Amino acid sequence: MKIVNPKKEKRKKKEDNEMKIVLLDIDTLGKVDLSILEKFGKLEKYNATCKEDTLRCVKETDIIITNKVVINKEIMQKCDNLKLICIAATGMNNVDLDFAKEKGVEVKNVAGYSTASVAQTTFTLLFSLLGSSAYYDTYVKSGKWSKSPIFTHLKREFFEIKDKTWGIIGLGNIGKSVADIAAAFGAKVVYYSTSGVNRNNEYQRKSLDDLLKTSDIISIHAPLNEKTDNLIGKQELSMMKKGAVILNMGRGGIVNEEDLAYAIDNFDIFAGLDVSKIEPMRADNPLLHVENIDNIIFSPHIAWASREARKTLVNMIAKNIENFIKEEQ
Repeated sequence: MKIVNPKKEKRKKKEDNEMKIVLLDIDTLGKVDLSILEKFGKLEKYNATCKEDTLRCVKETDIIITNKVVINKEIMQKCDNLKLICIAATGMNNVDLDFAKEKGVEVKNVAGYSTASVAQTTFTLLFSLLGSSAYYDTYVKSGKWSKSPIFTHLKREFFEIKDKTWGIIGLGNIGKSVADIAAAFGAKVVYYSTSGVNRNNEYQRKSLDDLLKTSDIISIHAPLNEKTDNLIGKQELSMMKKGAVILNMGRGGIVNEEDLAYAIDNFDIFAGLDVSKIEPMRADNPLLHVENIDNIIFSPHIAWASREARKTLVNMIAKNIENFIKEEQ
């Protein structure tokens, strides 16, 4: 006669009913506390997941958490237990939304978590360009200032934001935040609505051509879609003022990279980029090989990722899971 341990049997039943959650690309979130997600079930984490391994990782799961790993129709068709896909980002183009709806799988993204982080990084890149901070830092650390006969060194000019015209392309939450900060610095802010529906009354709306021709600083905070793909090419860049700065904080495909590289070397344009069309940026990207290398500064798609933003992101994912479970009960 088999003797059953009631406690062990109860624990096994609980484990059998436990929700299985798979996080597919934890490395894209950096060092962040994920313990809040463990209260919903068994959390399985992968540093990164290649296309060939995706199905194996998610086949038995109830909830998928993905930042950039693609979850397509072929994957979902073979996931009988799948109930929820949580995208650890605002963009949802890595999930087949139509098939998810057909299959009855709910998809939830997160929005608004990175507004302050992206706005701050926009100004970080701008200040580095306008202030020649890398040059002056190197000058001091090299010991040259210590040998200077005078108290200062003004080989490179730097510029103020005050009284400059700042053009915002895409006046959503992030664009509006950047606009407000720029205005606080004394800039005249104008904007171009990529959707065509924004009617903000606080700042002057302009056509794209007018914005490009009149702005000293241009920052892009728009999504990549059929209206913004290759929005800024050689013709648009040639309209910009000599010495103007363009900052792309949206998506790489919005600005033609080959044309921008040409403009940096031939039109005396400055650029700050947090994104590229293909990420990570390829070694043969023309922007890495411009002659006027001091006219461009990069960050590797980190604008969204301050410590505070990533913590908020995880909390929002947890809230999405919690709300889904409540709806299912």
